[in-house]
Amino acid sequence: MNIGAMFKGKGRKGRGADDGHAQPSAVVQPMVRGGHRPGAEKSLLPRFQTTASDQLNNRAGDRFAAIRSKLRHAFTPSQPVADRRMFAGREGVLRTIIGSIEDQRLHVVLYGERGIGKTSLLHMLAQAATEARYIVVYSSCGANSTFDETFRAAAQDIPLLFHSGFAPTTAEAEKGASLADLLPNEPISPRKFGDLCTKLVGTRVLIILDEFDRCESGAFRRDVAELIKNLSDRLGRVQLVLAGVAADLTELVEHIPSIRRNIFALRVPKMSDAEVLQIVANGEREAGVTFDTHAGAYVVAVASGSPYIASLLCHHAGHVALDQGRSTILAADVSQAVGRAVDEFQGRIGKPAQAHVRRLFEQGRGEAMAMAARASLTSDGAFSASEIRAVNEIEARKAQAVIDQLANDHLITQVDEDEAEKRYTFIEEGLPTYLWITWAQQNLQPETAPTKASTRAAAAAAS
Repeated sequence: MNIGAMFKGKGRKGRGADDGHAQPSAVVQPMVRGGHRPGAEKSLLPRFQTTASDQLNNRAGDRFAAIRSKLRHAFTPSQPVADRRMFAGREGVLRTIIGSIEDQRLHVVLYGERGIGKTSLLHMLAQAATEARYIVVYSSCGANSTFDETFRAAAQDIPLLFHSGFAPTTAEAEKGASLADLLPNEPISPRKFGDLCTKLVGTRVLIILDEFDRCESGAFRRDVAELIKNLSDRLGRVQLVLAGVAADLTELVEHIPSIRRNIFALRVPKMSDAEVLQIVANGEREAGVTFDTHAGAYVVAVASGSPYIASLLCHHAGHVALDQGRSTILAADVSQAVGRAVDEFQGRIGKPAQAHVRRLFEQGRGEAMAMAARASLTSDGAFSASEIRAVNEIEARKAQAVIDQLANDHLITQVDEDEAEKRYTFIEEGLPTYLWITWAQQNLQPETAPTKASTRAAAAAAS
């Protein structure tokens, strides 16, 4: 996609309709010191639209309150998708993961950029495994996660009645004991946990470790790799699923050569245009709103394959339309949603970087930054001149000029010096998304967004 050729002109920078404040009451109320009526300020303060139990707040006075409530459940950019009805696309990816677990008895490693939908995939996998009577243990790793803590907790979720040494009618099994009751008090090793897992009969266990990249301990990563090897060699009925932000497999899991044949590794790809439109269509069905054709196409163009950005834009655009008294969402509403997204992403980077980027945009260097940002988002962080060329469909000389310009502007830094081709990353993790959205806000006109098919037709093609 050629950024400069495809999108021309400046985008709209609206920020939504004016808030409709309540009109002063005609009832005369007593005045207090300062000339204010008691409770006047309180009546003008914003209210929550729903209660903590997700019930509508009848005192809010919003005729679109019910639709707003559904909209919040339809588009959840800050949370993974846990409802199958809202899961868009990726059916083929999920089918492949299930096949690798069920047919090949492999352990699974999912990796990719932040916001690409890894956790949503894990939720769908967990639901499918639970339906198949697997014991599913789901855990999110932290910076200080240890092998003992993580797998001792996993053992607590595996009932002792599935241990070959204990009949279902034994006192321990009937009391609800777990494998954790068989573990020693000292820290457990991969071999000790693996030995315990080989005693399981009559069930299968899936241990899902999300956000595996957050763990800073090399020992933890090595122990997990050793456990995978142990379980595979001894035909254990326990399989691991690891997921995390990474540009490649070796960045996520150490000692890959020893376990390569025991794992199925999958880089979660960006969504196709049709899959992004399926996100839109799912939200329409759930919330009772309608995205017109240009609005759906504009979401696709700005999202650039990111389910997170797509959901964020749909969420904001829906509320913009409702604020203006409409349940039909127009391209102009999406344009205002892009502006809101820019404000959100800007707050996630340092102020010096914000000021620096602002100056570069004012100097007319936005297109080069946007090209590099798209390459970074497509390649999970690190990128090369050839990736800039491929993603933006430009000549190699221009791609190298982009690299040189951003290096001179101190926005990118070189990594992987031993690679055949030099690779770079932005100086801050949040910069690529912020640069791309800012460029889209300024240059991507809703009217010029491609409309090859209507929202519903494209979504139907994806399903």
